[in-house]
Amino acid sequence: MIRVGVVGLGYWGPNLVRCFSEVDNCKVTAVCDQSYDQLLRIRDRFPGVYPVEDFGALLDRDMVDAVVIATPTATHFELASRALEHDLHVFVEKPLAQTSDECRKLVELAAERNRVLFVGHVFLHSAPVQKLRELILSGELGNINYISSRRLNLGPVRKDVSALYDLAPHDISMMLYLLGQKPESVSCSGLAHLNAGIHDVCNLTLQFEGNRMGMIHVSWLDPRKERVLTVVGDKKMAVYDDLDQEKIKVYDKGINAPPPSADFAEFQISYRYGGSYSPWVNEREPLKAECMDFIRCIDDGDVPTTDGVNGFQVTEVLEAAQQSLLSDGQAVEICRDEEGVGAG
Repeated sequence: MIRVGVVGLGYWGPNLVRCFSEVDNCKVTAVCDQSYDQLLRIRDRFPGVYPVEDFGALLDRDMVDAVVIATPTATHFELASRALEHDLHVFVEKPLAQTSDECRKLVELAAERNRVLFVGHVFLHSAPVQKLRELILSGELGNINYISSRRLNLGPVRKDVSALYDLAPHDISMMLYLLGQKPESVSCSGLAHLNAGIHDVCNLTLQFEGNRMGMIHVSWLDPRKERVLTVVGDKKMAVYDDLDQEKIKVYDKGINAPPPSADFAEFQISYRYGGSYSPWVNEREPLKAECMDFIRCIDDGDVPTTDGVNGFQVTEVLEAAQQSLLSDGQAVEICRDEEGVGAG
């Protein structure tokens, strides 16, 4: 039985307590937060957990085998480092840390201590994203031309991080997972209206090898909630709408261009308007699936899909996007794999 302690009981922490409480071979034995009132509320819902206000006390007592960190981003590196140094397995909500250098240090520390370092890129554990990856790998969509995403809503507005760091990690993680590679460069533009220096809306462009592109639009100032990701292939196209009952729709649409010809009259583009269908998706709660995978990796010694290296790569893109954002949208190059973490 793996004993789990959840650190941070704000917006997301209580959901993690609930999900881990429902996972086999796992027991939430402690919760940690600086708010005693929040600790009492969680203890009322889950009487078996022990409330702790001080993170150091949680580490020094023999109460947990793994910690789940759902605190503000600026605290991730310090808390995760301390937990790993106490030989605990660590689950960190996205993003793994504020900088790629911090992520690199966490990856190295986890390897040194032989502990699982897991990052909360929850959509990589969702059934629709798994179905999209299946469609891409099977070749049904053909060669992928680009992926675009929109993650919009009116709030919730945060003051500790921008919309880039709060919302874009989801879409960055999905694009890297679906395309199986990091981008070569990133450019980003945005606007900060509510709080100086904290961008409320951002547009990212990711350039991938093979003349492929990713486009991400995130905002907490939009009138309508949208969670849409579109994959455009040269054979078919697929749309993942997280708010739709039919999460995935595949469209047999495209453009057929004949080989270039010197005779303009012979160069005719034809448009293909085929049918569409919604593939069957075995729905499951992504957060619970994520929690189950963390426990499974601890039990089996497996490397998670959302391991520290995955967390490093997503943060590396965020870091480049932030640099571009502060440089009037100039493209920022991403180092090759052999120059980064996890090189073979």
